[in-house]
Amino acid sequence: MIPIPLVVVVLGGWCAIYLADTLLTSSKTYKSSYEEWLSTHGLSISPFHIRWQTTIFNRLFYKWGRWRPYFLYIWCRYYNSAGIRTTYVSFLLHSRFSLGMVFGILAMFGSMILLGRTLIQTLHQMMTDTPGPQNDRMLQVVVPGVNLPISQLTYFFSAILISGVIHEVGHGVAAVRETVRFNGFGMFIFVLYPGAFVDLFTTHLQLISPIQQLRIFCAGVWHNFILGLLGILILFPLPAILYPFYYTGVGALVTEVVEDSPASGPRGLFVRDIITQIQDCPVTSVDDWHKCLNDISVKPQTGFCISTATLQQLHFPSRVYRRLDGSVECCSNNSLSDICFSFTGNGYSQQHACLPARKAIQSNPECQSNADCQKSASSSVCAIPSIENQTRLIRVKHPPQLDMLFIGYPVHLEYGVSLSSFIPRYKFLSVELPVVIETFCKYVISLSGALAVINAVPCFALDGQWILNSFLEATLTSLIVEKENRELLGFFILLAGSVLLTANVALGLWMVTAR
Repeated sequence: MIPIPLVVVVLGGWCAIYLADTLLTSSKTYKSSYEEWLSTHGLSISPFHIRWQTTIFNRLFYKWGRWRPYFLYIWCRYYNSAGIRTTYVSFLLHSRFSLGMVFGILAMFGSMILLGRTLIQTLHQMMTDTPGPQNDRMLQVVVPGVNLPISQLTYFFSAILISGVIHEVGHGVAAVRETVRFNGFGMFIFVLYPGAFVDLFTTHLQLISPIQQLRIFCAGVWHNFILGLLGILILFPLPAILYPFYYTGVGALVTEVVEDSPASGPRGLFVRDIITQIQDCPVTSVDDWHKCLNDISVKPQTGFCISTATLQQLHFPSRVYRRLDGSVECCSNNSLSDICFSFTGNGYSQQHACLPARKAIQSNPECQSNADCQKSASSSVCAIPSIENQTRLIRVKHPPQLDMLFIGYPVHLEYGVSLSSFIPRYKFLSVELPVVIETFCKYVISLSGALAVINAVPCFALDGQWILNSFLEATLTSLIVEKENRELLGFFILLAGSVLLTANVALGLWMVTAR
């Protein structure tokens, strides 16, 4: 569930705001001046909702809506039938929103298909005893503290705010292009989530044609798509963009080690260490790190080639017994550096030896059987750590330091270390900057795309409602003459979309928090 401190802060903050608002509005002395102050600053307060609206950006929106770039005049000039030179400027700007209109209509139908598939996947996972990972679903409910780390809330809310602002800017600029009066721009906070909105003159919206309405209503999801595309264009060539300052492809740079995690300590990992290998799996990037750990967790424990002379030198007699999970232990329970190894002797019998781990496996190659060790030394055997099921002995190389030895669950090692694929060329450069850029781009891409999909759904109170109504008016007027019948058809489609979206949100929230 959401951490208690976060819940307390959020609820406490809203209670304080609402209490102060109630006291001031009920006070005979301060009521009129307080309401005047709210009105002057464009503020309105209601339970769990603060709204701010202003007209200071109106001129900027009108400027964007009537933009005439000079380079397009030079590049796209042509002569009309009368021989008078003119430009494609108006046509191109108009076509941009026409393209957005087509995208919005396709997104409306595509969002229904996507929500349907997501709902089927969710129901399938609910009916299975061992549900698979939820990362394979394109749409997921995000709950801070559950499937969203608290440390990444800044990225999350910043990306939501930017995506919302760009979405509303699209509506506003498109409205100005279609000669609809622009009243103002605003922002709001609902519980924890920030957002934005534009105030358009409703009468003007009703007077323009359905095609013009579609350009305005689809502009939001279109601009979210463009924002996500921009994020992709920054994310993928990021190594080339940062090449003068950071290089990649030689390892994974440690940017943070969680305190008291298995990776911390004098023989653990440190910030600016470069991990080059896990077991026999080479690491050239963060993706390699995750892939190697995933492979290690699903494959049997790797052994190490140890010479028989080393076994005789380091081995000391100890009692052998079996754990409850069936694994064998041959070392003292209070030993922190010794590990029980199992190997096949000359008589093909299973033998066990308690050895100091670092001395036994230091610089020794990995193996799965004795045959793997015969290639390097005929007197070597493949000694496999005999540890509890699902735990692993993992050797992490981060030269020039000694190899780090880890015993435990691979996922604990994965979550105990933060890494970056970008290695600074100079010591004064921050190890965090590429991670910040990369993470922020990923959040913008995912959240801006999600905002485009959700708003395109034909659902009550979302952009999809107005997109659907305008689409029906633009396409079905000749087929369904009666306006009431078109509205009835639109109502049933909106009802289906609303039920589909609500089911996805409700079941997705239950899957994240209750299961």
